[in-house]
Amino acid sequence: MEFEGVEIIDTYAEAFKSYGARILITARDEYWAKQAALTAIGFATSTIHCPCEAGIDTEVPASETPDNRPGIIVMFFAGRKKMNNVLLDRIGQCILTCPSTAVFDAYPESLVDEEKTKKYVAGKNLSFFGDGFQRKDDKTYPFITYKIPVMDGEFVIQSSFKYGKAIAGGNLIIQARDEASALEAARKAVEAGSSVDWVIMPFPGGVVRSGSKVGSKYDFLTASTNDALCPTLKEKVDGSQVLDGVESVLEIVYDGLTEEAISKAMAASLQAAARVEGVVAISAGNYEGKLGKYHFHLKDLL
Repeated sequence: MEFEGVEIIDTYAEAFKSYGARILITARDEYWAKQAALTAIGFATSTIHCPCEAGIDTEVPASETPDNRPGIIVMFFAGRKKMNNVLLDRIGQCILTCPSTAVFDAYPESLVDEEKTKKYVAGKNLSFFGDGFQRKDDKTYPFITYKIPVMDGEFVIQSSFKYGKAIAGGNLIIQARDEASALEAARKAVEAGSSVDWVIMPFPGGVVRSGSKVGSKYDFLTASTNDALCPTLKEKVDGSQVLDGVESVLEIVYDGLTEEAISKAMAASLQAAARVEGVVAISAGNYEGKLGKYHFHLKDLL
């Protein structure tokens, strides 16, 4: 199958169940909102060794935030048992500490299920940092917030944050004739995918160069380099998936709150990457259905 002259491998990306939270950070201006967001999503590329997977979802104009200040929405993905700590730690260590910020729940109301959606009182618990000087506020907004005294004034935080079932591990693999082509295609793919709400691409710049496989020859590792997709190993390993003329391979991983959101993001990315000169093929990674129940077939994305 071809698209824009690029071979689209007839395969699928295999993703698995996760839990997702979505929070809004506001600040005095865009600079400080972005600083808080970037800090909050640090060390959050892969749950193989990170506490969570995280990324920026979208920027929000001041006219659309509860406190009429510019904002950025970030999302966190983790197992259900980890999410409470993820929210408390990331907000407490990375957003509370950033000058002028406030934080509100931004989980989509359309996805709320009274029986399945979880709720954690991160704001109430974090308010104890105020050492008795914190104040509960149930009048300013249509939800409860806490005001915590800090050295530049007060930190405002919503009392509780919701999180629900989500999906992690959607992916595209770009094979290109050289590094420059692969990087340009990956950037275009990330830009296109980022236009879809409720989806993040958690790796640096949305792109991962060190795709992994499950297991290793070393007992102390649970994952190791995906040798089948390493161009320098094409003649050294059996079953190499690197096509002729390919010198650089990059992967993009997608986490989202719904299958539809991930499909839209992957479709936008695939089409954008395929239009870049030098791209030879686009494929996806799967574990023959053994990892997760969510399968994103590339032919369906077109």
